[in-house]
Amino acid sequence: MVRDALGVGLTVGLSGFAFGATAAGAGFGVPQACALSLLVFTGASQFALVGALGAGANPLAAVAGAFFLGVRNAFYGLRLAQLLRLPRGLRPLAAHWVIDETSAVALAQPDRSAARLGFTVTGLSLYVLWNLTTLAGALGASALGDPAVWGLNAAGPAVFLALLAPMVRSGGRERATAALAVVLVLVAVPLLPAGVPVLVAAIAAPLVMFVRRGAEA
Repeated sequence: MVRDALGVGLTVGLSGFAFGATAAGAGFGVPQACALSLLVFTGASQFALVGALGAGANPLAAVAGAFFLGVRNAFYGLRLAQLLRLPRGLRPLAAHWVIDETSAVALAQPDRSAARLGFTVTGLSLYVLWNLTTLAGALGASALGDPAVWGLNAAGPAVFLALLAPMVRSGGRERATAALAVVLVLVAVPLLPAGVPVLVAAIAAPLVMFVRRGAEA
């Protein structure tokens, strides 16, 4: 189990290179990129924020998009609080590591002690490597000059596609949600300011759930 948890942490942690390069391409300095990884530590929200700001979005719209992408971690936290039952003093620190990967590893374990170990190993390895690779990616992109010349401005969208692919393959509901979100974004991009289309795409999930419930009724 420890080997699997380390594998998840090390594999996903390497994506920090892409975030560091994306942040530099969006005009963020190295300290700003590193601060986001240290303090936010949820990849999808980080990519959404720097991508929207890099495209000239209103800061409030960019923050709102990042916030909505991160809301799912609150639901993970509710489930993990019951499973892990950590001492009160550790809960604020553990909350910072509640993300997709740590939740998946912890919830896959057969008992509480294994879940705690899986959560800790995944969280620690991923947090350390994500921050180190963010620094390396931001420094490397800054040293290259204009990141757009090297195509590094495409790193953010590429990572989002990589995150989306497994979910699209997992079931009909996920495919329908992804397809509807794409349509909503394509319609919204020419009409709305940068950063707002991702908020519009967020309504795809409740719409699909509403239609499915109506069909099953």
